[in-house]
Amino acid sequence: MLRDLIHAAVLGLVEGATEFIPVSSTGHLVVATDLLGLDPESTRMVVFNIVIQLAAILAVVWVYRAKLWDVTRRLPTDPAARRFALAVLLGSLPAAVIGLPLDDWIEAHLFTTVTVAVALIVGGVAILLIERWAERRTPRVATVDDISVPDALKVGLAQCLALMPGVSRSGATILGGVGFGLSRVAATEFSFFLAIPIMVGASGLKLVKNADALSAADVPFFAVGCAVAFVSALAVVRLLIRFVASNTFRPFAWYRIVAGAAILAWALAQ
Repeated sequence: MLRDLIHAAVLGLVEGATEFIPVSSTGHLVVATDLLGLDPESTRMVVFNIVIQLAAILAVVWVYRAKLWDVTRRLPTDPAARRFALAVLLGSLPAAVIGLPLDDWIEAHLFTTVTVAVALIVGGVAILLIERWAERRTPRVATVDDISVPDALKVGLAQCLALMPGVSRSGATILGGVGFGLSRVAATEFSFFLAIPIMVGASGLKLVKNADALSAADVPFFAVGCAVAFVSALAVVRLLIRFVASNTFRPFAWYRIVAGAAILAWALAQ
């Protein structure tokens, strides 16, 4: 029982700490599950991963609760609120259209440690290249409220790259946004808002598909994972906005490259 709760806390921490930074939470969960000796394909672990993702996204809802309520309240009368809501909706659409038909195939064929390691390395190199390109240009879009519908669609298409485990949903959207002319802060905040519909929708569908696996005996395991995921995600979301206001994403790029190389070496040595 105690070991179970420790495993839940570790995986909750991994999820919350990595979901919203460009290092791939899915990739880290795959590796952490493997290191803990757990079966990632068991229905229990599939449902657990869904639930802790929902806990992490609740952290974003909590941090931006005032913004979300303000937009919702102004939707009937304010064109700016409607434009923001439309941008989030359309930015979420490509991943839903492309990802839903491929979800089962991706889980069956691409959720491997080697795939994650390679994606981490390639993604790290991509971040370095995008940062070099972005430094030579002045961002067109300063704040998340200034994002246009075409920009939202382009970021949404970039998000589709994260269907590959190890790429990182936040990494694809943030760096895609920076590449398309958004400031780092605007791209990061828009990535947070895009996470709400896409993660709630995807997780909700998976929960419905695996509802029979929920058991009262697993409540402590799930509760600890959710609590740790929520608290750690809450801290990361708040710290990340402060960080990107005056820093580049290069530290995350080098972390990805080093971590990916280490994971790949470990996986190939097994």
